[in-house]
Amino acid sequence: MPETSRTDQPELFTWEFAADPYPAYAWLREHAPVHRTTLPSGVEAWLVTRYADARQALADSRLSKNPVHHSEQAHRSGRVGIPGERQADLMTHLLNIDPPDHTRLRRLVSKAFTPRRVAEFEPRVQQLTDRLIDSFAGRGTADLIHEFAFPLPIYAICDLLGVPPEDQDDFRDWAGMMIRHHGGQRGGVGRAVKRMRGYLAELIHRKRADLGDDLISGLIRASDHGEHLTENEAAAMAFILLFAGFETTVNLIGNGLYALLRNPGQRALLQESLARGESGLLETGIEELLRYDGPVELATWRFATRPLVIGGVEIPVGDPVLVVLAAADRDPARFADENTLDLARTDNPHLGFGHGIHYCIGAPLARLEGRATLATLLTRLPDLALDADPADLRWRGGLIMRGLRELPVAFTPQADVPPPPGRDDIA
Repeated sequence: MPETSRTDQPELFTWEFAADPYPAYAWLREHAPVHRTTLPSGVEAWLVTRYADARQALADSRLSKNPVHHSEQAHRSGRVGIPGERQADLMTHLLNIDPPDHTRLRRLVSKAFTPRRVAEFEPRVQQLTDRLIDSFAGRGTADLIHEFAFPLPIYAICDLLGVPPEDQDDFRDWAGMMIRHHGGQRGGVGRAVKRMRGYLAELIHRKRADLGDDLISGLIRASDHGEHLTENEAAAMAFILLFAGFETTVNLIGNGLYALLRNPGQRALLQESLARGESGLLETGIEELLRYDGPVELATWRFATRPLVIGGVEIPVGDPVLVVLAAADRDPARFADENTLDLARTDNPHLGFGHGIHYCIGAPLARLEGRATLATLLTRLPDLALDADPADLRWRGGLIMRGLRELPVAFTPQADVPPPPGRDDIA
């Protein structure tokens, strides 16, 4: 096992680490690629940082997603998994189960979450993008996290799920409690999850009497045609699609824009490509932004069900394993010029959406939202510039996700934009 007690070993999970974890991950890849550490919650877990090891671990059936294979007390107290999900009876979703239940549920969700449905959703995403930009384009300044990246995926996913417009602000408030949980009231995440669970149960009952073309109606149809989807499973699936699809998209947009603002040469190439009406650089660029500084820093929890070896290190039964996607996607053994943003990179099998049977089912929607938002912002606000010292920016605390708390920008105010929309107009 690589030596991990050297005095030059970087400190993990500090505020300085959160701002730029990549030097620490480079050290781990070289000196301790499979590293046992104590997390801020007090749970001990293995961090996997090399690309080849990460791909192995993400696809290894001996690593279970079900927290039953770890400490019941740790999960009940919220130290592993999503805080409050057990108390709200929302455990039976794709991030917490293994085959054969995972196979059954993913097949059902795939029937409702089809490529056709995502493609048909593109005009709505574009409409939301334009209306949110309209709300600040005439001002010349904005916080692109709170005014743009945060509300857009909430409204988009609510539309996809079939949440009525008059209820979507409640979802925005609950999501805000979850994304700000490290700086909010104690127990706020659990309360938000419980309220969301109650609402989803009520919405499923309403949908049964009036099915539509939305995702929740699709889940109900599947359960009503002999596919054995329980109401708890339907609520849990709707919850995780919102929870997992929301913050990841906030971070994809925020991190992606920040990377472009810090790399003006690459940003200029993309704007020139968009001005010519080309889409190729935008498509490869989204993949590169996912690799370079993606929205998910560590893959969600896995637990060893049998003894296994990763990177030459023996992992005991019951131990948690966290695959560090951010480290694997900058592994020089797999990616040339790993610390360079190259929007034209084509050899790019990044792990930003995971790998194996738990590959992100919402990846097509996230890509769509990423393309629409970046292209529209860079076209409508061509002189967009960072309006803060990068050293003053703060990253949200947390273990799994990686995202900015705010992203202040300045630009030439746009004339002749519609008045800022009201909340009803956006929703």
